[in-house]
Amino acid sequence: MNPQAKVIFIISLLLGTTITISSNHWVMAWTGLEINTLAVLPLISKSHHPRAIEAATKYFLTQSAASALVLFASMTNAWHTGQWDITQLTHPVSSSIMTAAISMKLGLVPFHFWFPEVLQGSSLTTGLLLSTIMKFPPFTLLLMTSQSLNSSLLTTMAILSVAIGGWTGLNQTQTRKIMAFSSISHLGWMAIIITYSPKLALLNFYLYIMITAAVFLTLNTVKALKLSTLMTSWTKTPSLNAILLLTLLSLAGLPPLTGFLPKWLIIQELTKQDMAPAAVAISLLSLLGLFFYLRLAYCSTITLPPHTTNHMKSWHSNKPVNTSIATLTTMSLLLLPITPVISTIT
Repeated sequence: MNPQAKVIFIISLLLGTTITISSNHWVMAWTGLEINTLAVLPLISKSHHPRAIEAATKYFLTQSAASALVLFASMTNAWHTGQWDITQLTHPVSSSIMTAAISMKLGLVPFHFWFPEVLQGSSLTTGLLLSTIMKFPPFTLLLMTSQSLNSSLLTTMAILSVAIGGWTGLNQTQTRKIMAFSSISHLGWMAIIITYSPKLALLNFYLYIMITAAVFLTLNTVKALKLSTLMTSWTKTPSLNAILLLTLLSLAGLPPLTGFLPKWLIIQELTKQDMAPAAVAISLLSLLGLFFYLRLAYCSTITLPPHTTNHMKSWHSNKPVNTSIATLTTMSLLLLPITPVISTIT
């Protein structure tokens, strides 16, 4: 792709995100979402591979439907209340339609069908954008309207997201699809708490972005698109491969790593809200996700020698590891001791 064109698309992506998160009018928020969608489409389809074109088409159709629902819900609310303010989403029908629209934008169950396919057709760097930055504007809208959303509907969708995200990720062999189902599962944890503690949901989102970015950048460094490739990636960067094991366990939420922090606080908050059954259900269902994280970690630690004879495997890459990967992986592993500070803020 032309470097100038790539710069324009990245700037448009940042502009669309900024417009959405800083607006208090539904039309401006919708405009930002549309700019975001149009900016990321060329990044998805830049390889001109049929799979990439298919992913871009699926993404465009899904996001267009979600944007139309956002506009419809906001117009219905304005018709009944006379308010275009995002925080004044008070009409129950508009609130339900808006929940469905934002869930489609994010990839929550039952609107998750597009996300694994789009991620599979994209490169790892574009997949990182789709899993992190592209979820920020709709998640901001969810935060701003959290007080007027149906908490029982969100709780149901959240538990289903954790269940289906974990269950469908069990038999995957492609790392991008595994990360897609991981994202769906993590969104369930954010959705279940957002009506009770928006700050805690935002903290979970930030930590998820940090750990997911570390995993995606590591996979991109070792060029691991499949589990079989991950088994021989130790020949390129042995130390990074060892750290990937711990980062994946942090993403799974195992103590004493950073990923345990939001899960711990969310379960604590759900118990305070007399939602112990939901906390038990979402905790048990997250064991499904733990299985494929352990599978990824297991594959990354298998020191399988390159056994194919038709091409050469790189051995101990001379290219230095990016400092951003080192920073992200360190933070993904060592932030649990700040939990008392986080607890006083939330």
